[in-house]
Amino acid sequence: MRSEMPKKYWRNLPETRAIPELIRLAPTRVMDMLEKEAAMPMKRNPSKAVAAMADQEPRTLEELNRIIAASEPLVPGATRAVLGEGPVGADIAFVGEQPGDQEDLQGRPFVGPAGQLLDRALKQSGIDRRQAYLTNAVKHFKFELVGKKRLHRSPTAGEIKHYRWWLERELDFVHPRLVVALGASAVQALAGKALPIGRNRGPIQFGERAGFVTVHPSYLLRIPDAAGRDAAYADFVRDLEAARKLVQGNDG
Repeated sequence: MRSEMPKKYWRNLPETRAIPELIRLAPTRVMDMLEKEAAMPMKRNPSKAVAAMADQEPRTLEELNRIIAASEPLVPGATRAVLGEGPVGADIAFVGEQPGDQEDLQGRPFVGPAGQLLDRALKQSGIDRRQAYLTNAVKHFKFELVGKKRLHRSPTAGEIKHYRWWLERELDFVHPRLVVALGASAVQALAGKALPIGRNRGPIQFGERAGFVTVHPSYLLRIPDAAGRDAAYADFVRDLEAARKLVQGNDG
């Protein structure tokens, strides 16, 4: 204080009246601080956060989406929640793993490279994307920053479980006739447990929901040789055709 203002002016400051009392209590305050254990910073509990959101009991898909959009990511890195897209009452709902880099930036599901491949396969299989519902098991993009690139990281079983109530309520509102699980994370979210794609590929029952299991389109992009990639893509298109026929068959 002496360096900022000569001592002769201190008496004019109202704050100076508190100085003697502060000095007198300082030793006691220091001892109180030393005797208290350092408190660990509170960690956010995703399970409790999700349970609290579930207690809000959204009555419509729009209300559910507002809850999801306002919620903090349960996985690190994401900038926003990517909501499902498509009409309520769609015959088919497609459930993927999680948003990717482009989905996170644009705020829409399946708009990146895997989404573009899915669009092509849907068209070839006779499914109109505009009439289908597309969403993800996990609503936020989980990634690892390598240089300037955000590289996808798969969600853990715990993270899939944390997001599961959102997906269940979402599908309750959309009420599709068939739910297509794209990849292992989607299968785990819908079945409530991990199931191998190879042994379960095709029609399946997810509780009371009619389902269908196939690969995620990103899997096709990772196949290194062109011949193997083309064969896997043809199988994927056949899966989508089979899913479409299941729904059409239910009409009869």
